Amino acid sequence: MERSHGNFCWNELLTPDVERAKRFYGETIGWTFDAMPMGDGTTYWLAMIGGKPVGGIFPTNRPEYKGVPESWMSYLAVDDVDARVKKALAAGAKLMKPVFDVPNVGQIAVLTEPGGAGVGWMTPV
Repeated sequence: MERSHGNFCWNELLTPDVERAKRFYGETIGWTFDAMPMGDGTTYWLAMIGGKPVGGIFPTNRPEYKGVPESWMSYLAVDDVDARVKKALAAGAKLMKPVFDVPNVGQIAVLTEPGGAGVGWMTPV
């Protein structure tokens, strides 16, 4: 995926039923999945084609994600997450959780833009 500023660089499915999603995409698209443990004890799933990650599955079956609808979340590559988040907040966006780092992936912000759509911004490693 393109990782330069302003290009979509990652997609992940937010779902409370990871196993159902893995079965569906495995059977219909041919994805395989690699487990990636997260710091909170849960598992993020990398969707793979030909040994390369093409997307992810994020489990939302936890109390802090109650009410989050099952949906695909897209991430844009940005040159500087912190600077871009300041601009986004000034332009009416809301930061959904503090900016965070994912080792070997990048610095990530999850926002809702002024119209309410969710979008992730990432400064890739």
